[in-house]
Amino acid sequence: MPVQAELGVDLPRPSGTFRKLQAQLRGQVGKAIADYGMIAEGDKVMVCLSGGKDSYTMLDLLRSLQRSAPVDFELVAVNLDQKQPDFPAEVLPDWLNAQGVPYHIIEQDTYSVVKRVIPEGRTMCGLCSRLRRGALYRWAAENGVTKIALGHHRDDIVETLFLNLFHGGRLKAMAPKLRSDDGRNIVIRPLAYCAERDIARYARARRFPIIPCNLCGSQENAQRRAIKRMLTAWEREHPGRTESIFTALRQVEAGHLADPRLFDFVALRAGS
Repeated sequence: MPVQAELGVDLPRPSGTFRKLQAQLRGQVGKAIADYGMIAEGDKVMVCLSGGKDSYTMLDLLRSLQRSAPVDFELVAVNLDQKQPDFPAEVLPDWLNAQGVPYHIIEQDTYSVVKRVIPEGRTMCGLCSRLRRGALYRWAAENGVTKIALGHHRDDIVETLFLNLFHGGRLKAMAPKLRSDDGRNIVIRPLAYCAERDIARYARARRFPIIPCNLCGSQENAQRRAIKRMLTAWEREHPGRTESIFTALRQVEAGHLADPRLFDFVALRAGS
């Protein structure tokens, strides 16, 4: 029985528009995996599932690709229960059980830590993210995980570029694939080529049981939200600008920037 029926929601018959969207997103995820060598034979991929539209979509598309992939790999969904007030702890297990997806729930009260440490009115996202990442990375290292899949999409990557540019003085975004700071984990972002608006459409069509974040998701003053508004306005006035910025991140000319760590300007001489 489909999970939507078990959760009291009737799933409509897929339309031609939905099938086209699904094929588009599936193709983009497959291309990102191929371009960056994200998944290899025998990998155990931990899919970090938050209960938001992005992670649901990532898991759904990875499961679809798993069925026809030329390599054999394992998927396990992992959620961190941060003990937020009124968190509906049964939603994810019910959905995952209905889908037949192997999963694990990590229980760790990071909510109380963040509320205690961060003053009222200040952005909680940074500390919350670090604590969450630490708990997930530890579980991965202890359970034979070879790849950690995060649900960041193309818009997240571009927003991070401008956050670092405006507020950190760094030309830095999110890599589609990277080694974690402790060196123990490889992190992948299979949705790197996917636009947030397409993911939102897909999640609505699939009627995923979305769990809102009441800790940092309600902070309208977060710097990321300001960047998102800026990019939305640009996209409205100049359609395709976000895609163009992301394309630029994939075509970096180090010699035309100004970082001497990336290009040996001192040794540069005229002639051959």
